Amino acid sequence: MSRIAFDNSYARDLPGLYVAVQPAVAPAPTLLHLNRALADELGLDAAALDGPAGAELFSGNAPPEGSEPLAQAYAGHQFGGFSPQLGDGRALLLGEVIDVHGQRRDVAFKGSGRTPFSRSGDGKAAVGPMLRELIVGEAMHALGIPTTRALAVVATGDMVRREGALPGAVLTRVAASHLRVGTFQYFAARGEHDKLARLAEYTMARHDPALAGTPGRHVALLRAVAQRQATLVAQWMNAGFIHGVMNTDNMTISGETIDYGPCAFLEAYHPDTVFSSIDHGGRYAYANQPRIARWNLARLAEALLPLMVDGEDEAALQQAVAEVTAVIDAFPDGFAQALLQGQRAKLGLQQADPADAALAADWLALLQQHAVDFTLAWRRLADAAAGDANPLRALFAEPTAPTAWLGRWRARCTQEDEGEGSGNASARAARMRRVNPWIIARNHRVEEVLAAASERADLLPLQGLLAALARPFDENPAFVRYAEPAPAQLTAGYQTFCGT
Repeated sequence: MSRIAFDNSYARDLPGLYVAVQPAVAPAPTLLHLNRALADELGLDAAALDGPAGAELFSGNAPPEGSEPLAQAYAGHQFGGFSPQLGDGRALLLGEVIDVHGQRRDVAFKGSGRTPFSRSGDGKAAVGPMLRELIVGEAMHALGIPTTRALAVVATGDMVRREGALPGAVLTRVAASHLRVGTFQYFAARGEHDKLARLAEYTMARHDPALAGTPGRHVALLRAVAQRQATLVAQWMNAGFIHGVMNTDNMTISGETIDYGPCAFLEAYHPDTVFSSIDHGGRYAYANQPRIARWNLARLAEALLPLMVDGEDEAALQQAVAEVTAVIDAFPDGFAQALLQGQRAKLGLQQADPADAALAADWLALLQQHAVDFTLAWRRLADAAAGDANPLRALFAEPTAPTAWLGRWRARCTQEDEGEGSGNASARAARMRRVNPWIIARNHRVEEVLAAASERADLLPLQGLLAALARPFDENPAFVRYAEPAPAQLTAGYQTFCGT
């Protein structure tokens, strides 16, 4: 058995903020996937874990020495309604490890059985949703988007009851931490300000150590979280990613993407796209994600306010409210800057121009008007940069539709290139191909993989998709099928589910 060197600061430093729980026994665990590259990054012996020993460990049957399994407490606004007690109802933090880069990482189970926070749930998970977490997390990682990642997925050998009987599974998830906006909300809502204060100090020590002990540190923490979220959501938008369930318990303090339940990627571009089966009002639609991020940050600000005011000092309270409000009000500009920075790179531009925002917005409006595939449109724009616009025009039902916009874009490129020599076209195309992926986790391909694994225990499609997603910017002829959009009629009726 590979030894895992745990150093469990959450368990050690935050008593009273969790409940110790042991994982349920899995009757016949089978290792479906081990992320060997991630295991190496964590300093684990992947070879020792890739087999029956790994199945026992990652199912929870043989928790590794030094682990301290615990269910974290948190609350959350779910679709705008506040739930004062959520917590890890089917997850357990095993502990933390220091990876080969010196970074502290959480190692946690998901689907490992009931906890005191399970309410009426069974605490279990099914193979399909856990493999979705693996697939989309690895896709996001390869795209360079901060994300939690799956270290392993194990089939437990039992069945879980959802719409029918489904094969059970446990996911082992690695994260910078599992601290959420909802973690702060839990203790603020209960008026447990001593625990809230300890949580804030722990969070700063872990994610923003320069703030520890400084005056004004709580508003500075809010500002740091807001900056991370502005960058993250801008990356989502530029990749066409829809999280699908941006509840406050699914917004991390670290700025990592967490919880790949009803998530999906855009195909034909439309800003109002919703895939989640439970998002009936479109609260978490693609275009709403920046607004919801700001709303969630306002909830974090509310939770931090008790730490910024001593007693009943009304003047101090008004000052604190003004300070956090300024952070929340600054978020749209911070997000817009991060979004435009990414759009400039996708457009092949390296210098700022006041007209760039309009150029990018008009490009997206063109894609929307003609229902063009988001990912391939950006990718084929790189071909146009190299001198061949035909692959881009072929994405439009009317090939002349992008002509006027392409003229504006080329003029902008020429403006930037003046005096830079003759090799700019090929250099620009190469830069664009490094940021505009050819392959994303296409929804229909993900569903094919999940069906094969869940219904036929066939893991070959999973392995093929993961191989393609690992190199999203390379046009490998062997992976052409993964780059092709789904038929429009399939995408029009496509829904994703939360996986609980």
